[in-house]
Amino acid sequence: MRRPRGRIRRRATHTGTTPEAPGAAEARLGEEAPGSGAGPAPAPAGAGPEDQAAVDPAAAGGGTGGGRPRGRPRLAVIVGNSIAGDSRVQKTAIAAARAGWDVTLVGRSPSKRREESVLGPVRVVKVPVSAHMRAVVSAERRRPHLRAHVTQLGLPDDGAWVRARSAHAAWVREQTARVGWLAGSAPKPASRLASRPGAAVAREALKGWVRLRRYAHKGRGRVYQWERRMAAGPPRPTGDWRRDWPELLDLDLAFGPVIEELAPDVVHANDITMIAVGARSVARLRARGHRTAWLYDAHEYVRGVEWPDAVRASAFPGVEKEFISRADAVVTVSGELAGILREAYGLRQTPHVVANAPVREAVSAHTDECVSVRDACGLGPDVPLLVYAGWIGPERGLDTAVAGLPALPHAHLALVVGPKPNATLQALLARAEELGVRERVHVVPYVPQEQVPDYLSSADLGLICFRHVPNCEISLPTKAAEYLHAGLPLITSGVRTLRNFVERTGVGEVFVTEDVPSFATAVQRGLSRRSTLVGKITEPLLRELSWEQQSAGLLALYERLAGSEAAARLAPRSLSWSVSEQPGLGAPGRPRPLETTGPDGAPPGWRALGTTPVRLGLGCANSAGQLAGFARALCERRQDLSAEVVMHTHDQSVIYPADIYAIGERTGDLGFQLDRARRVLGSYTHYLADSFTPALGRLNGGHICDDLPSLSAAGIKVALLAHGSDVRDPERHMSRYEHSLFHAADEAILAALVKKSARNRRLAARSGLPQFVTTPDLLDELPGSRWAPLVVDVDGWASERPALERARPVVVHAPSKRWTKGTEQVVPVLEELDRRGLIEFRMATGVPWLQVQELVKEADIVVDQFAVGTYGTFACEGMAAGRPVIAFLDERLHRSVGIRPPIVNATPATLRTAVESLVEDRDSARRTAQESVEYVRTYHDGGYTADVLDGFLR
Repeated sequence: MRRPRGRIRRRATHTGTTPEAPGAAEARLGEEAPGSGAGPAPAPAGAGPEDQAAVDPAAAGGGTGGGRPRGRPRLAVIVGNSIAGDSRVQKTAIAAARAGWDVTLVGRSPSKRREESVLGPVRVVKVPVSAHMRAVVSAERRRPHLRAHVTQLGLPDDGAWVRARSAHAAWVREQTARVGWLAGSAPKPASRLASRPGAAVAREALKGWVRLRRYAHKGRGRVYQWERRMAAGPPRPTGDWRRDWPELLDLDLAFGPVIEELAPDVVHANDITMIAVGARSVARLRARGHRTAWLYDAHEYVRGVEWPDAVRASAFPGVEKEFISRADAVVTVSGELAGILREAYGLRQTPHVVANAPVREAVSAHTDECVSVRDACGLGPDVPLLVYAGWIGPERGLDTAVAGLPALPHAHLALVVGPKPNATLQALLARAEELGVRERVHVVPYVPQEQVPDYLSSADLGLICFRHVPNCEISLPTKAAEYLHAGLPLITSGVRTLRNFVERTGVGEVFVTEDVPSFATAVQRGLSRRSTLVGKITEPLLRELSWEQQSAGLLALYERLAGSEAAARLAPRSLSWSVSEQPGLGAPGRPRPLETTGPDGAPPGWRALGTTPVRLGLGCANSAGQLAGFARALCERRQDLSAEVVMHTHDQSVIYPADIYAIGERTGDLGFQLDRARRVLGSYTHYLADSFTPALGRLNGGHICDDLPSLSAAGIKVALLAHGSDVRDPERHMSRYEHSLFHAADEAILAALVKKSARNRRLAARSGLPQFVTTPDLLDELPGSRWAPLVVDVDGWASERPALERARPVVVHAPSKRWTKGTEQVVPVLEELDRRGLIEFRMATGVPWLQVQELVKEADIVVDQFAVGTYGTFACEGMAAGRPVIAFLDERLHRSVGIRPPIVNATPATLRTAVESLVEDRDSARRTAQESVEYVRTYHDGGYTADVLDGFLR
């Protein structure tokens, strides 16, 4: 089993550790809540002993083919984007997983951290890419050459030139003053200096010298500025892709170690940015003795792309030329491009064609759950609707469609585009405004790739308005197949491959490229003949243009490249084409909560949302898995209740059990929002709003207050649940506690938390809604709220190992976010006690939740937080394991609710004494451990919390 990419320090014996910066990127706003253990910390891409591993198989972490377990053959599908929205690579990975491959999909992280998720059984790894090699080459380009040494002698930068001008001006002023002195300052009588012999000669000589220096300085300035203009111009191609576009080397540094760690049987390198990565990684694997093959998937004609600058126009054809003939196979998107590539590079075989096409099996599988493009536009069934789906760029020719709308007075145009702003799109909308047709142009969002045909099917005609550019001429675009699977006839410009296809099949109308009257006429013909054109979209044609048909040849190619021995280990799976990316650890052998379900399909312990009188929705932070704990506790104690837990996730989320996961930006997708609206407003009777997060994605806004009118209108009873920094006042907390966590936050995060918590407190005060808090200190922040204690699985955390029987007790500290726990202040103390031999200190950061659980069960003492003033989920879990817990508590806050937690109260200054006392008086420590178990059974097993929530749910 692969070791998780976290870190457990068994002994803190090293020195010189660099502390983590307070307020680092992992500090997500409002998620300081009572964290459980340590979240998954990303492993740095590109780290590791690469040079040694290149020649030493043992250093590579996975042996040769004979030393590796003989499981499913491994496939690495690599792509230089973030994977989201790339239907070709997603379908490639799913097809291979269905065929029985162990698939890892490697893409580029949209953040500065490594991200891992799952796509069904496919592991998804997204790596951060640095700009180090780009910086190196840029610095080399700026290094002065011989001419620059002459033209910019002594002037390395503009600052030096400004200083030189000032020095020259000062010198001129000094010398011209001397000229005045030589001329004499008193007109009557003339000064004795001026009357001296030779004074006039000296004066004229000095004036000439000043004039000469002025000319020289002006000339130096002109030469300097000329050189700066030359240096500031666009870089010129060198013919070496490594220097022209060093970003390709940065990609190799990021992706290469991941691929080489996987040691796959086959590497599928997608698009031009991955050709060098695939070639170099496979070469290194072969040097270690691995039998790895690779194929290059050419998505476009690189030489035909209108690159934005000369260096890319040189680099990308150059890198393709260097490596394409080294590939074990080449795949591309059309027969025309296959022929061009074979001729251009002298390939031994014509590349295999795999057109990007929809999954036929998935079409019409989502009609009940997927919003239609017509609904998204807000149009009735009788309004003529033209649709364009995909990237919008100048070469797509959509200005022709917008310009044609005045001649089509009843037609509307839907543009299905991605979430990022686009200059071409803005220009199109501005043009529509000028023409008076803006109200008939609708911009609607993407949906998941498997839902595209169903999404588009409510339109009347599908548009392809490409201009005559090489890549648009030589292939059938993906959108053509998507339109046809949606039952839409095509309206296409006269680019060669599309024109030939439409004329051969009769599935649409062709207009003269960039000719507006011709476009309008083609649309009118298409609308009038629509039923006839639809009849030409036959089942054999759709089968030919289906991913099932296209991917069959690709799968056969994988088997040939891997060899018969690897192919014999394939074990096909039954897997839906409609799986979507979900958060998860994803690595082989690591637990994934997504796969842990009860007999009714819900995670174990709570009843799936059904027809019970009380149908409770809980969402969407699920901090430390508390919503899952609440759902279990309530369903165990109430037969009239069923529940649904929703969890919004980001790249650093610890994944806890839930029914629905929404990854980051998905909450902004219209399809997701409308799906949530149907689910929530049509099924829930009660909703527990966790950390003030919205219930309907971002349909109404990014806060629960934005959804309250909709929830109220649907008769849904709403309560608010707060955990920590979502309502905790940072300024008051800092004034109250010397070691407040907010002292460690950077200014930007602190300002955001001040603003966010104040807004949440205002909403709670004026909402009139029931309010609950999971820690007693928050009762001061939300007057009128009730304490609904944190819930932990007490039996699940129970340990059979007695505490404090070792001569050298094991002390565990596992911060989910170091700055929120006061880690930097307590670690030196624990490390010093470790060096003295009094304890064995283990600090866990970035390890999976289940591994943290094992660490706690094996520990003798648990050290929690020293920066909040109350205890959190990790302390409860330590107490449930029968371990004495050390933390900083404000006992006044806990007395206010009538409790005295059996926690050893300490500050960073008294931590050493607290640990020493537990080690020296072990009988007392064991009594504390026993009291801890009884305490969590009383307050934190869910029973107390269910009683508190009963009034809201009654």
